[in-house]
This record gives sequence, C-alpha cells and structure tokens, in this order.
Amino acid sequence: MLTKIALFASIAAIGLAAHDELPDLRIGDPMPKADARLMDVSGKEISLKDVTKKNGVLVIFSCNTCPFVVGSDGSEGWEGRYPALGEFCRKNEIGFVLVNSNEAKREAGDGLADMQKHYTEKKYNNYYVLDAGSAVADAFGARTTPHVFLFNGEQRLTYRGAIDDNVDSAKDVKEHYVENAIKAMTTGANIDPSITRNLGCSIKRVPHTH
Repeated sequence: MLTKIALFASIAAIGLAAHDELPDLRIGDPMPKADARLMDVSGKEISLKDVTKKNGVLVIFSCNTCPFVVGSDGSEGWEGRYPALGEFCRKNEIGFVLVNSNEAKREAGDGLADMQKHYTEKKYNNYYVLDAGSAVADAFGARTTPHVFLFNGEQRLTYRGAIDDNVDSAKDVKEHYVENAIKAMTTGANIDPSITRNLGCSIKRVPHTH
C-alpha cells in the first residue's frame, strides 16, 4: 500500500526508542490531560474537554513538517483529508482537534505562527493547538505524526492508530479506519479494528533533563 513515502518509515522510527516509557492507552481508558489549556491558532486557549461534543472527540497529533502529513514526491500525505474528516466529525457531533507536539521544531516550521499560516493555506476547519513541552503527547503516549485517538462522549478511548490504510492516495484507500470507527461508535456497533498501526514521523520532543 505504501510506496515512495515508505522510504521515510525507518527514519520515522528513529527517536522512538528513547520514549519506550511512554504509555499505551488502552481501549476504554479515560482521556488524559482533558483540562490542560492549549493555545489554538485562533489565539485562544482551549482544552480537549472544551472540544468534546455530544458523541466524543477526535484527537490527531499532527504537524506542518512531516511528509506523512504534508506529502512528498509521489505521496499525497494525510492532511488533505483533514477538512473532509472535520465535516464528517461535525455531522456526527464529534469534536476534532489537531495537536502539534513538535517541541524541538518550534523554530523550524512548527511554531505557533507557522501553524497559523499552515492552517490557512491548507484550509483546515478544526482546532489546531500547540502542545507546549509535548506534555499532552507524553500523557497520550503519542509517538508519530499523525497518531489518532478517538474518544466517546464519556471521554473514553474507542480507537487509536492510523487515519486509513493509504497515506499515498485518498482515492486508493480500502480501509477508512477513523470513519468506520466513528460510524460504529455513534451507532453502538463494535469497532473493529479498534487499534491499528500508526505510521509517521516521530514526534520531535525535547529531551528531558534531570
């Protein structure tokens, strides 16, 4: 399924070993850092709890610089699907927020001003917040951009992993993981699969000093 962009996979995995202590949220776990205040591209601080709607919230760890998000030669990347996904969430009364946790790249394309520009250029239609110090990513155990976490109206995890099964081409997607999970969650059906493999660049954290 993955073609040219798969060449980045080995690079994307670099840096994960240093964060093996990160948690793996289990299905049914409560949403971490639900009340943490995060700066949105609008200039207002919001929390994940604020974003949650009647049927839940979709949280995607994303950025402006990863080829899995923005695309590369021969690959669309996933962000072109964000606007449609935002509309799908709205129709199903689910909040949608993108979280930029690339603390080590704030001066290299992932600062708030960069996020605001990117938001406008790419016609995002959802919240896009800066995760200072990667605190939310650490609590979620988020490892890549993108990395998806879907919570129900009680803020319990129902799905985590990838958006779909083809980063290269939206028209060639065979498994719409997130959309299928939302459909199942909002109708009371079983979500299958509820966990898929997240694929992307490692989140660029600043090493903790002791």
